[in-house]
Parts: sequence; C-alpha cells; structure tokens
Amino acid sequence: MPLIHIDLLAGRSEDQLKHLVEDVTSAVTKNTGAPAEHVHVILNEMQPNRYSVGGVLKSDEK
Repeated sequence: MPLIHIDLLAGRSEDQLKHLVEDVTSAVTKNTGAPAEHVHVILNEMQPNRYSVGGVLKSDEK
C-alpha cells in the first residue's frame, strides 16, 4: 500500500488538486505495479504564514 504525503502551500483550486492526485496515483501505479485502489495520497495544505524559507514567511514575500 503506497502512502504518499504531499505538503504544499494553500491556494490551488479543487480541479488542480484533483489532477495532482490523479497524476501522482498514475505514476505510482506505473512504477510500482500497485493497483490504484491501494494508492493513498495525503495533501497537507499550509497557509503562507505558517511556512518559511530562509527565515522569511511565504506570506511576507513580495
């Protein structure tokens, strides 16, 4: 049972997220042979004020 965690900043549409999990599932089934119904994808959306790079919150970037 492949379990895939994806962390990303919030702000994508439902349609974008739907296509993302479809594409990830397809890649995992293709490369592992696992059936799609056994592939689990967890999306963790973070608010920009809860994620930083180099000490700068993403919400503070211009």
